[in-house]
Amino acid sequence: MDPGDQGFRTLEEAVSEPRKHRDMDLAMEPMPNYRETLGGHHGQPLAFWAAWDLEDRPRRIALLVDDCQEEYRPYAGEILPNVERLVDAFRRVRSQNDGVCIAWSAWSRMFDDGISNAMDRWYGPRGLRPEQPENAAYVFTGAAGLEPLAEIAPSEEERAQGWFYLGKHLDMFWTFDENGDSYLDEKLRALAIDTVVIVGLWTDECVLSTAYAGNSRGYDVVVVSDAVATATANQETALTIANSTVAKVLSTDDVLTYLENDFVTGEPGAVKGTEHPDGRRPG
Repeated sequence: MDPGDQGFRTLEEAVSEPRKHRDMDLAMEPMPNYRETLGGHHGQPLAFWAAWDLEDRPRRIALLVDDCQEEYRPYAGEILPNVERLVDAFRRVRSQNDGVCIAWSAWSRMFDDGISNAMDRWYGPRGLRPEQPENAAYVFTGAAGLEPLAEIAPSEEERAQGWFYLGKHLDMFWTFDENGDSYLDEKLRALAIDTVVIVGLWTDECVLSTAYAGNSRGYDVVVVSDAVATATANQETALTIANSTVAKVLSTDDVLTYLENDFVTGEPGAVKGTEHPDGRRPG
């Protein structure tokens, strides 16, 4: 179909008449989350960052604990105290609010799981030596390696309610139920969650993938800078990319201060988009 047949307007055409869904006075103001590089096309943005702050509005908020499991304990040492603080704080607030939850995932790819998808081709078939395994696509310690780190593990009640699940793709949302719907998205939608706070491992893989997926599915996304870690040299690069594209990067103390002083429970359905709720197809 010709784009011209769908009513796509130039900027000049769009601002020449009122738009009922848009505050045009606000739209004509300079962007607060924009820096420009002189001489570039349209000012060539040097960086963007989230135009919103957590305390801007009432929220319904989830903590996503991404792959903090025994297999990865060597990489979690520095961040584990902060993850503990966040899990404890979210549990306290959850006990008094219906718009707060915590979800845990565990990476569960095994070398003999038979999936053989793009990730296997990316990492390749090598690195499976029992004496010193190297292939980061797989969990080598079996079921024990899938268990959440004991310090921040879900309770039996949280497990029974389905808040802990296994993933086989980088994105925490990319695990599907029997109907083909995102397991995590359905759990969050049932509580009308509109904001997700991501902690865990690894920053430049699962955390970044989940941040992009959450943004695509209509959630405001926070990545906690000192509660995520990685096995590679890409930590700061990944945080810079997240902060300039799809997430607000905050510290553990920032999030804890917000929960203690500024969090107000939002009304269900107040802000999260509904036209394309799962980022893939109309709802």
